Amino acid sequence: MLKVENISVAYGQITAVREVSLTVNDGEIVTIIGSNGAGKTSLLNAICGVVPLKSGGIWLDDKKISRLPVHKMVKLGLAYIPEGRQIFGAMSVKDNLTMGAYIQCSRKRFSSLGYVGWFMRRQDVQTNLETVYKLFPILKERLKQKAGNLSGGEQQMLAIGRALMSSPKMILLDEPSLGLAPNLVREILKLIVRLRDEGMTILLVEQDANAALKIADRGYVMERGQITIEGTAKELLGNDRVRQAYLGKSVA
Repeated sequence: MLKVENISVAYGQITAVREVSLTVNDGEIVTIIGSNGAGKTSLLNAICGVVPLKSGGIWLDDKKISRLPVHKMVKLGLAYIPEGRQIFGAMSVKDNLTMGAYIQCSRKRFSSLGYVGWFMRRQDVQTNLETVYKLFPILKERLKQKAGNLSGGEQQMLAIGRALMSSPKMILLDEPSLGLAPNLVREILKLIVRLRDEGMTILLVEQDANAALKIADRGYVMERGQITIEGTAKELLGNDRVRQAYLGKSVA
């Protein structure tokens, strides 16, 4: 589904990602592990178009998406859940979810007025809302509450739910366990597995390497902006170098 080929990302004179290549097959959970500053978030930002590529190419379903505007990547089925959730704290839970469905809009031009308007396909949006409510019943109970008043775990659920509102084929998920209690981390990881089992393709960046590899199909180790080790999750869990550097105590 996703192919990343020799991409590099630079911030001024600093190269954060250096000639990275990876693949994510349809229906897989693939995880990227590594220490802080290894370039994992920069890699995700580059894949989804938030930061520009210095070189290399990216393909989704054999369509080259390198340098496409972000909204066009969303239309093609790519959704990004950033580190720290990045929800709209002053808006209600319902409004946050609805914002995630903006790609479900259809554009109509009233030529006599010179006006361009955007209209929700309400049936599609409502169907996606019901899917989110089924996954996260607590969000349905909190629809009118300000998103900023949710707990950390509920905010992560909202961020995932907002991404699902765009009907994605693939989700890029950055540090979903960040700042959460161990019991909530376990729930989020179970949800990621459930999404995969229901047909979603997931590229996961996670600081807890042990937990990530326990739910992933394959993984990549990223160090100093480069991929240094790759393999199945089982292979990485048994790799002495990976175990020594990354596989400490896990909440999974």
